[in-house]
Amino acid sequence: MRFLLLDRICSFEPGKELTAVKNVSLAEEYLADHFPEFPVLPGVFMLEAATQAGAWMVRLSENYAHSIIVLHEARSVKYADFVTPGQTLNMRVEQTKSDERYVKFRFQGDVEGRVSVSGRLVLERYNLADANPEQAGLDERMIAYQRTQEALLTRGTDVTAAVS
Repeated sequence: MRFLLLDRICSFEPGKELTAVKNVSLAEEYLADHFPEFPVLPGVFMLEAATQAGAWMVRLSENYAHSIIVLHEARSVKYADFVTPGQTLNMRVEQTKSDERYVKFRFQGDVEGRVSVSGRLVLERYNLADANPEQAGLDERMIAYQRTQEALLTRGTDVTAAVS
């Protein structure tokens, strides 16, 4: 099962920061079990929203140079408040360092100015063709799919203008 944990990319500055939002709806299936009497966005989903925001920042900053961007490490993650249905989690990631394979970020997610989650991430980026040149076609298909997702996430914003 795949969860897209960002609804919209709000702002983007290449190599510096990205902000995005996740609108939590009672219609999201996982809320029935987490928790039945007090539904909240699971903490691991808040972390995943930060990871996805960081991955979008890398894709947009590097013009989709890598088909794979995954969480390598999460540090100093602090959960400070719940995010409930009807609320919007505002996620901000700030790039702190980058090398050939890894990108480091600070992140913070808040609801109406109250911090819900914060911490640091290290994302790893690569192409499948790096290990097996026969996978270059798959890299291309994955990047094409990611570009269609960008169109949905940036609709109604001037984020794509910052990339050009």
